[in-house]
Amino acid sequence: MSHSDPGHARRADRDPRDADTVYASSAGPEPLAPPLSGQLRADIVVIGGGITGLSAAYHLARAGADVALIEARSVGWGASGRNGGQINAGLKHEPAEIEKTFGPDLGSRMVAFSGSAPDKVFRLVEEAGIACDAKRTGTLRAAFSGGSVDFLQRATAELQRRGAPVQWLDRAAVQEATGTDRYVAAALDRRGGSLNPLAYSRGLAHAATTAGARLFAHTPASALTRRAGGWTVRTSGGQIDADRVILGTNGYTDDLFPGLKRSVVPVYGGIVASEPLSLAAAAGILPGRHVLYEHESITVYYRLDSANRLLIGGRSRLRPLHGPAGFPDLMRYAKRLWPFLGNIRWTHGWNSQLAITADYYPNLTAPAPGLMACIGYNGRGVAMATAMGGELARWATGAEPDTLDMPVRPARAFPFHSLWPIGASIRIAYGRARNALGI
Repeated sequence: MSHSDPGHARRADRDPRDADTVYASSAGPEPLAPPLSGQLRADIVVIGGGITGLSAAYHLARAGADVALIEARSVGWGASGRNGGQINAGLKHEPAEIEKTFGPDLGSRMVAFSGSAPDKVFRLVEEAGIACDAKRTGTLRAAFSGGSVDFLQRATAELQRRGAPVQWLDRAAVQEATGTDRYVAAALDRRGGSLNPLAYSRGLAHAATTAGARLFAHTPASALTRRAGGWTVRTSGGQIDADRVILGTNGYTDDLFPGLKRSVVPVYGGIVASEPLSLAAAAGILPGRHVLYEHESITVYYRLDSANRLLIGGRSRLRPLHGPAGFPDLMRYAKRLWPFLGNIRWTHGWNSQLAITADYYPNLTAPAPGLMACIGYNGRGVAMATAMGGELARWATGAEPDTLDMPVRPARAFPFHSLWPIGASIRIAYGRARNALGI
């Protein structure tokens, strides 16, 4: 096996789109991940260099497996390195609904697993020494419409009965916590926090390499073929023969394995970042440095970073956008929330593809013997992708599927999948209209 020189690999890994985000300048050195050239043998090959794949590779290498990871672009290139940097506990569904759907045994394990997903992120950051500005300041889940407030109050009471560190905030308390009169109520979940997602992704890559994993960037998989006793993954520059394959391609899932991409709808999440705010302005927005997401028809989320920049995100147009001018709705909404900010300068704007599943649960699936995948985090990718990488590693090294803490199921295809851009655009417009009316 041969590959390109390390210097070339480092230069090649620089993606011009990183300049759109505020993350690259403090994300640390790019991982050494040259393009694959030649033939390689591994126990397990991981396809996808985002948080799922990197976490899986790290846990596999730590368990002693011979693992190779390939990424079509640079490590952390997609939503893994371009998301809002929020670390949130739980799944989209509430604990009682999860247990009703999956039964008391698996359901309770799912609740505990997803609720502790932030623990896994912060533990891994400490264990691997990843410098990614990780802070455990808590997540605010805020509501302004009547139906959302009622639902949130019931959900908060249920979490409190289960012993979760969640605090109910009334109108006055949430206004003090956020600096805006937009919200009627909020729940503060102490399990959550934030980080620089590109720095985290790169740190995971360094940790995986240090543990013994082999990483190859700018190496898109062109074919995936079953052979006697395993699989062959072909790329433009070579191939890898392995016993097992893990797919962690999430919002960028394509036709590498037929039909899998129809189990997720890729939607775009956009973010704008402001110039650093004054200490007084920053203290007037989020004095406790919590992260916040709205529990409404269309989620808006925001936080302050360590430089006092305001990062605010939400659903965006369904195409790549560059620069703050591509996200006027987000900038207008920030002005609505905090009129005292005046005409602050927005310096960065970017978006990336997230993956939504039909039932809003991650698709943990085995589409063929020796082939396993987890895609579709429904906007909760930092914590859940980290945790699921560990579960995929357990599964790939011999754990029985029914011992995993998330269900292994056939991937559910979206009906009329080819029409998803139209449906997503209508859904976003409808949700924004409802949010504007406060219903």
